[in-house]
Amino acid sequence: QVQLLESGGGLVQAGGSLRLSCVASGRTFSIYAVGWFRQAPGKEREFVAAVGWSGSRTSYGDSVKGRFTISRDNVKNTVYLQMNSLKAEDTAVYYCAAAWGKPWGPAGEVDYDYWGQGTQVTVSS
Repeated sequence: QVQLLESGGGLVQAGGSLRLSCVASGRTFSIYAVGWFRQAPGKEREFVAAVGWSGSRTSYGDSVKGRFTISRDNVKNTVYLQMNSLKAEDTAVYYCAAAWGKPWGPAGEVDYDYWGQGTQVTVSS
């Protein structure tokens, strides 16, 4: 069992930066891939980024490539999402999710076993 808690969301102006954190409980966090997804009002949940269990394999959604960076610290049981050059269209609730036993981070929601409650990111234009 893994419990995930996101933090770091807030209100930021367009062009600004935020860093989201996802802290996990459980001793086996290092064998979970972790992904970030987001959902804007009236839209489907969208893949943002993911990282495999070692941190060496990362993947990104097309809309955030070159602006967002995902990383993890397995000692701290934490995954980070550094978001730069934020745009109004990045406004959404951001969720982290964990996928057991995946050396890479899947892009599909169905591959994830545990989800956090989400953190709101609002980018003003």
